[in-house]
Amino acid sequence: MTHQGDNAKTQLMAGFALMIRRVFLSLLLPFSIAAQTHAGKPVPEFVPGDECLFCHRNSIGPGWQKNAHGTTVRSREDGSYTLGGRNHSAELKKEGYNKFAILDKGTGAWNTTSFTEKCTGCHNTGIDAKTGSFSAFGLDCYACHGVVDLNHSTDTSLVWLSKKRRDDVAAVTSICVQCHLRESSRSKSTGKPWPNNFVAGDNLWLDYEVDLRKADDAELNVGDRHIYRNVREVLQQASEVTCLSCHSVHGNSTTKHRKVLTNPACLDCHESSGPKKFVKKYSVSSTTCNYNALRR
Repeated sequence: MTHQGDNAKTQLMAGFALMIRRVFLSLLLPFSIAAQTHAGKPVPEFVPGDECLFCHRNSIGPGWQKNAHGTTVRSREDGSYTLGGRNHSAELKKEGYNKFAILDKGTGAWNTTSFTEKCTGCHNTGIDAKTGSFSAFGLDCYACHGVVDLNHSTDTSLVWLSKKRRDDVAAVTSICVQCHLRESSRSKSTGKPWPNNFVAGDNLWLDYEVDLRKADDAELNVGDRHIYRNVREVLQQASEVTCLSCHSVHGNSTTKHRKVLTNPACLDCHESSGPKKFVKKYSVSSTTCNYNALRR
């Protein structure tokens, strides 16, 4: 009886501690991810990726142009541009100052507004929400690492997402989901499906609204539903699992899956038994990105 009583007491105390932690984090959340936003403000000055590669040319440079994050917009030798990758792509051309027009495959005409309204926020870097112009085409280092302190060469912990920095879980999640919540996500200030001038370290949720009920939407594909689930667990359940717990962006690899303890969220994409390298087949459709039934 004493042993059972001790177990019950231990479980009760553990549950109480978890409840206190969740309440504490819910109060702390608006401040722990810097209660600030750059929405509506000018794009801050940042170090361009070409300068970053001066030091990171050997570790990052060789693989970046093969990385999906590094090829959200690709330039060709003839001066034309392509949006997307192996599953879905579209032709682009320069339209005015740092803007793109996108080729409508149905009509064969160039649409001068669709890319700016729907696509540019997640396919380019440093977007002026008022004009739609971008600072750099494709995703630059700034998109994920923010405004980098120039003293980071002697202290890498000054850089968001660096190995020596222990960033707030909600802040890390914000950096990833600024682009990876493809449906039912809008900037409160602009109404566009991408954040208004989000900078790493900002509180994304001050201007970006998301319907987290999508995590339970059986009609949504398992990949996107998995992302909604993760965001909900971080924001509402004090989960410490982020995208980076499993995914290595620069390594273009998911080998870290093997080091993460199996939990119910894994079953969104993986089978309940067998090696984790086997992923469920599913189709992706997006009204925002204008594609249907892409197989994954």
